Amino acid sequence: MKKILLPIFALTLLSFSLSNSKLTDMERLKGALELAKTQAHMLETLDGLTQEQLNFKSSPDSWSIAECVEHLAISENAFDQMLQGSLKTPADPSRRAEVKMTDKELMAMITNRDTKVKTSEPFEPSGKFGSYEESLKAFETKRLEHRTFIETTEEDLRNHYGQLPFGTIDAFQIILFMSGHTERHVMQMEEVKADKNFPKA
Repeated sequence: MKKILLPIFALTLLSFSLSNSKLTDMERLKGALELAKTQAHMLETLDGLTQEQLNFKSSPDSWSIAECVEHLAISENAFDQMLQGSLKTPADPSRRAEVKMTDKELMAMITNRDTKVKTSEPFEPSGKFGSYEESLKAFETKRLEHRTFIETTEEDLRNHYGQLPFGTIDAFQIILFMSGHTERHVMQMEEVKADKNFPKA
């Protein structure tokens, strides 16, 4: 994985803007690296899988790896809508107290696979993109948009807000949550691959 991540980190550092922006330099870098890191982990996990492996289910009611990818593509678009929606109203520092979770707490929560959460129907895999390949393409297209956004935005992301079932998060945390959500489902893919009945390559 290091061989995959190092070039991505290097490219991110080169494109990292040091201009005066609403985000701190460290926040901008943190967001960019998070998005790159979880995308790289996902691609590494998917690398070389056959169609049989992609569609294997460890139980009738579990998701296959291909279905996890579709869910991530759907979710990446939904997070984008949430992010853009948060920017439609003026930045409001007076609402900061509504944000109860630190970045670290937020990431720990979303990546914790000990707590299972059933997704709502709009996020269920249903063949929306037509194929595994198109699902992956849709995810990567939107992820590139998000990586470009965090590297270039001048928005005051800490003072725009989004709402999740557990409470209010700021717009920068939407980026982090998006990345953590990817990692959560990559770990799910790894669990599928670890199943004793997972097809051999």
